[in-house]
Amino acid sequence: MVISVRVRKVGNSLGVLMPKELAEQMHVKEGDELHMTLDADGSLKLTPYDPKFQASMKAFERTRQKYRNALRELAK
Repeated sequence: MVISVRVRKVGNSLGVLMPKELAEQMHVKEGDELHMTLDADGSLKLTPYDPKFQASMKAFERTRQKYRNALRELAK
């Protein structure tokens, strides 16, 4: 999907408007936080998922597997 948008001045910043169809497809609404990642080739990735949170969840999963018995005892 290729969508053209125009860059506009918003206060002291620049912004773009997201078409309604794209917002619906991404399951985002007004007030949601989006995360942008610039790849080495200069392409931009826009996602509603926080990459830092994803890394934290991976670390938790490793810890949960390693200490599964201790966590089970603590949960009692």
